[in-house]
Amino acid sequence: MSIDWNLYPCQDLYDELVAAPGQGRNAFAGLLDDLKALGPDELVARQEAAEVAIKEMGITFTVYSEEGGTIDRAWPFDIIPRIIPKSEWDRVEAGLKQRVQALNLFIDDLYHDQRIIKDGVFPAAVLAKSVNFRPQCVGVNPPLGIWAHICGSDLVRDADGTIYVLEDNLRVPSGVSYMLENRLVTKRVFPELFEHYAPLPVDDYPSQLFDTLAALSPRPADYPQVAVLTPGIYNSAYFEHSYLAQQMGCELVEGRDLFVDTDDCVYMRTVDGPKQVDVIYRRIDDLFLDPEAFDPTSTLGVPGLMRAWTAGTVALANAPGAGVADDKVVYAFVPEIIKYYLDADAILPNVPTYRCMEPEALAYTLANMERMVVKPANESGGYGMLVGPASTAADRAQFARLIQADPRNYIAQPALKLSTVPTIIGRGLEPRHVDLRPFILSADRQQVTMGGLTRVALRKGSLVVNSSQGGGSKDTWIVPD
Repeated sequence: MSIDWNLYPCQDLYDELVAAPGQGRNAFAGLLDDLKALGPDELVARQEAAEVAIKEMGITFTVYSEEGGTIDRAWPFDIIPRIIPKSEWDRVEAGLKQRVQALNLFIDDLYHDQRIIKDGVFPAAVLAKSVNFRPQCVGVNPPLGIWAHICGSDLVRDADGTIYVLEDNLRVPSGVSYMLENRLVTKRVFPELFEHYAPLPVDDYPSQLFDTLAALSPRPADYPQVAVLTPGIYNSAYFEHSYLAQQMGCELVEGRDLFVDTDDCVYMRTVDGPKQVDVIYRRIDDLFLDPEAFDPTSTLGVPGLMRAWTAGTVALANAPGAGVADDKVVYAFVPEIIKYYLDADAILPNVPTYRCMEPEALAYTLANMERMVVKPANESGGYGMLVGPASTAADRAQFARLIQADPRNYIAQPALKLSTVPTIIGRGLEPRHVDLRPFILSADRQQVTMGGLTRVALRKGSLVVNSSQGGGSKDTWIVPD
């Protein structure tokens, strides 16, 4: 197989670059012509150069092997960028800000008056079975009333071009470091295209993140002491933890590097003695944060950390308990949540979603599983779900039993025909399905990354884009119209 744009198979697909074999989509025709002009051999050579650069730069991700160990792999990256016009992105940005604002109001309400439940908009039964609701957080008032300071919302485009929100990640969303590194690699391999199309920058994210964290500090200071709390080198996102700490000029710490003193303040052990920490960007799940408050066997967290947080002497981002909204059943209620708190319709729609806890939705799901994607409420990384069109009768029978045993734990969505972007596979060119994870920062103001992490399902026909499931990534260009 060789690269021939005139034979590119984009029929029956919404391809974001190619409208028909050899023809670019609308405003992107110029980029397609430029890629054609490079020629097949040069494109492959630049893909190989990108792969070498990734190894030289040490850009890796960790996967867990079947034997229980971990394996570091080079980050899979495709050089052909995904492009979105700025005029379209403006609407996406507004929709993401609206969504996260409403979700923060929702989380704060759940830990205080629960008005949305009392008014009959959100079912008490859903909250009662939430595995991420933390009773330890009831009545706590985090700085600025914000619980989810860093959110990564996954977006997909359907066959008709509509952009949907697929899910929201409000616990410890990852991937932003790869967005930044993708841009650096693309600048290396496509300097002439980069100069000509001038995609809007993403490299200001570390400074935006630091400003977001600094705004939470309980002690007024120009440069508060901010630390990134990691589970350690064996975590799958450790590359990102160390990368962001380095880019922000912050300390990267593990739980053993911190302690809570008798004054309920958090201190970091240093060679010069204890140093008070003002803000912790934690990349550890709630249950491991503090053995005094959660899992007493945890060695990853800091004893007394929740005590310090509730006393207001340290800020935690994201706040413990924010994961109550990181639930796919809660996701199904987000349009109602936006309407309730903001008195507005959602700018960005959800994928049509069936709540299996509702009898009619359950019956429809069980009758149409071969056309549905069925997801459990709290799994991530592409695990634990059924992709109906790729499933067997035995798979569907097993999932039917799981759903019927616990309907509240499942939602179902029609299997969308996700948009594609040309991707170099070996020495050939093929369409591959993509999604997009922008990152939304919330503190004294809201900011959205100019684009995000485009993830690619590298396996032919697959809709699963997660790196742990064989996915890769692309640089995302937001370009002026």
